[in-house]
Amino acid sequence: MKNTITFLFCLVCIVTFSNENQQNQSRIITLNGSITEMVCALGYQDKIVATDVTSTFPTTLKVKDLGHVRTLSIESIMALKPTLILATEKDMNPDLASKLKASGVKTHIFKQEFSIQGTKNLIQEVATVLGEKNFTALQSSIDKKVKNAKAIPSKPKVLFVYARGAGTLMVAGKNTPVDKMIALAGGQNAVSGFDDFKPLTPEALLANNPDYILFFDSGLQSLGGVEGALKIEGLAKTKAGKNKNIIAMDGALLSGFGPRVGEGVVELNQLISGNAK
Repeated sequence: MKNTITFLFCLVCIVTFSNENQQNQSRIITLNGSITEMVCALGYQDKIVATDVTSTFPTTLKVKDLGHVRTLSIESIMALKPTLILATEKDMNPDLASKLKASGVKTHIFKQEFSIQGTKNLIQEVATVLGEKNFTALQSSIDKKVKNAKAIPSKPKVLFVYARGAGTLMVAGKNTPVDKMIALAGGQNAVSGFDDFKPLTPEALLANNPDYILFFDSGLQSLGGVEGALKIEGLAKTKAGKNKNIIAMDGALLSGFGPRVGEGVVELNQLISGNAK
């Protein structure tokens, strides 16, 4: 009799835990593009009810866009009655983070490391929160794709420019996601004297003389394409400008370090290896 009671108690605990876990997954809000991709890749796309503005992939995900995480209000998030909120520390407003943690809604704010191993670790962390055990195939797919990148002995100098029209031009320094991606793809960041981002100047362009100028697709479009980029003061006089080595990639693929990071490495590798000397 005692064994029967113990068995029934354990069964109730298992069922209760399972129901709570399913409840926590029923209305997910993701506040980072890479996290959104991971949740979808792990098979929980239909549980997402809202995302932030950086969540541009997969394109089949059609849910409410809450805007940028830096400017979000706790009210706009709680209005959607989420049962699970997933985000990263990057760009997270400290005030919003504290309000999310105090909201009573299950919230996880992950620390993201911009590396291949960091991405695989984050996949496991997200999967653990979701209660998903089948995540190793997703991790392995990254390694398989990265192996398709070819070595570039010359390590071409690549300058990433963040553009929002000709009036906003910023250069990516060391320890930025794009800096890490350039290295993984076989190139080297054309600038090394500072971290984070700084305004682009003609003097910096000429001094660093990059082999390639790299943009987000949206950034290059905001300038009017390659011909528009070549009108940036000083750019046409660089190696990149003279050879019209102006390249662009999808922003999330280039800097997100999500499940598609292997694809991003290979795409950038191909873009900077074709004319590398």
